Amino acid sequence: MTEPEACDVAHGTAEADPHVRTLVAVFASPVARYLLNFGRELGFHVALFEPDAARVTDVPEGFEASTTLPELDGTADVVVTDHHRPELGAVLKAALEGGPRWIGVLGNPRHPGPHIGALQGLGVPDGEIARVHRPVGLNIGSRTPAEIAVATLAGLLADRNGRPGGFEFRD
Repeated sequence: MTEPEACDVAHGTAEADPHVRTLVAVFASPVARYLLNFGRELGFHVALFEPDAARVTDVPEGFEASTTLPELDGTADVVVTDHHRPELGAVLKAALEGGPRWIGVLGNPRHPGPHIGALQGLGVPDGEIARVHRPVGLNIGSRTPAEIAVATLAGLLADRNGRPGGFEFRD
């Protein structure tokens, strides 16, 4: 696929290859930067959704941020890279309504996920809230943005390839 074709897919103006997943990184952040770069190299169609145009300051060269959520479908994997943002609930609710294949929110598994209360406050049913995964990625002890992106993408690759990966987190 050529770069213009890939851009058309990321911007929703072309059909995505049904065998290629789309990775939507939510919120411009250091982790999103690595997700976009590594994800493209791993064969994902990639997009960055940042609802606050003033925060679009850490976008890798060759990528654009959209202030509207891209159209989602059953090929989309959505990774929310900042669980402290006030828009968290609204963004997740919109993503759930789009019908992506998978949604995850970064966060430490030892702390309760703020997404649960945010979604409950918006009237999202518990069954839909349960579709949001947290933590995300393989349990490799990642700490840096690059390591977090690698762990997240490794988990998505394991799933894409029908492998169990290593998602279990134990104390």
